[in-house]
Amino acid sequence: MRQLHQKGFSLVELIVTVAIVSILVGLAMPLTRNTIKREKEVALRQALREMRTAIDKFKESSDRGLIQVKLGTEGYPESLDILVEGVPQIGAVDKKLKFLRRIPADPMTNSTEWGLRAYQDEPESTSFGGQNVFDVYTKSQGTALDGTNYKDW
Repeated sequence: MRQLHQKGFSLVELIVTVAIVSILVGLAMPLTRNTIKREKEVALRQALREMRTAIDKFKESSDRGLIQVKLGTEGYPESLDILVEGVPQIGAVDKKLKFLRRIPADPMTNSTEWGLRAYQDEPESTSFGGQNVFDVYTKSQGTALDGTNYKDW
């Protein structure tokens, strides 16, 4: 008699293996999704902090008389671009004070378009008055892992 010794897996073993791997992948997907969302939230907080710090430094420089203040701006920048381009320093020839290297991208919208509030606007306003830039927020309508809206950060 001739015995057949075949090497390999049976169909049942393959089905069981595929089922176990599918279950593990199904469990890992929500964890991965939350990790990616959490990383974007950290990047959003960092970008907002960076821009708000630059706005505060601009205001401090205007209050200290280091830069010229335009009428109606209350000492805040007219736009985010001015923080990058810089403003002439009073008492120094050809010297500009710059407050940002670049406008950070919003990780939630993948854009450098941010929601802006002027000093004269209401705190919860979503329409920009245009006089100055007092605050920035994301234009994303998403909800954070903690249940808050990104636009309220």
